[in-house]
Amino acid sequence: MLTAAAVFAALAGLLHVYIWAMESLVFTSRGRKVFGLSAEQAADERVRELFYNQGFYNLFLAVGALVGVVLVLTDCAGGRALVWFTTGSMLGAALVLVTHNPKMLRGGVVQGTLPLLALAGLAVDALTR
Repeated sequence: MLTAAAVFAALAGLLHVYIWAMESLVFTSRGRKVFGLSAEQAADERVRELFYNQGFYNLFLAVGALVGVVLVLTDCAGGRALVWFTTGSMLGAALVLVTHNPKMLRGGVVQGTLPLLALAGLAVDALTR
């Protein structure tokens, strides 16, 4: 089950790299469309700054998850804890998104499903060790 957890955590990390790109690199073009914003909304400097910053939060979580996966697969200390923390944070952010605005259910499901599966795999692994 640990391998499955690692695969789901890696996929969650890659998804969060994609989210970072949408929020920070191509926000005013493709990114704004992904988030359902008009060109006028995306042109607002305050909105761009918020998305840019949020994008880097997603990138840092992605890096943590991917490093954690490498550590887990190489049986290095701290790997499981890093994957628990980063995927738990990803799932927590998805839950905040949905509970703050139920209209964001689709985004929350996209953002939270892979981390949830990774956490489930980690939990089963911990219970069967």
